[in-house]
Amino acid sequence: MNVALLIIDMLNDFVHGLLKVPAAKDLIPRIRKLTDLFRSHKKPVIYLRDSHVKGVDLELRLWGEHAIEGTWGSEVIEELKPQAGDFVITKRRYSGFFATDLDLLLRELKVEKLVLTGVVTDICVMHTAADAFFRGYEVVVVSDATASITPERHERALNYMKEVYGAKILSSSEVEAMLSRPQP
Repeated sequence: MNVALLIIDMLNDFVHGLLKVPAAKDLIPRIRKLTDLFRSHKKPVIYLRDSHVKGVDLELRLWGEHAIEGTWGSEVIEELKPQAGDFVITKRRYSGFFATDLDLLLRELKVEKLVLTGVVTDICVMHTAADAFFRGYEVVVVSDATASITPERHERALNYMKEVYGAKILSSSEVEAMLSRPQP
């Protein structure tokens, strides 16, 4: 089964800036390790990146200006910068699928399973998981490589995705073991 790693919104504004997620920095070593492992197995690494149009996007009404297109805040953090061969999908809504070419890219890469990492578990991660489920992808959410604004919101979102979308909730070490097993 072809699998891809999605790194969701590990951006300057969510890790260091305007809408800083308190636990985001703690995710960096685990996401970096998974990224290196996926690359070594020649599996796709795909970054989903908020990039909002100043003064226009609906999310800005709820959250204030953040991840504005072309600013430092909308860039992937230095510690997880995309490398040659990785893919970057910009998005203007919570879901990485909404009004983007993510689904087209995944179909062209023949991906069937998505491994979700990043922030925010109960917003962008959850909405991306929902749209992946609706499109027939198998969804894995990495419990210790995703974070929300509070631990309670994080746990609630993980349980919801498991119950409603059939997502597998795995630790980063379980994903490492899954990827290292010989594929049928």
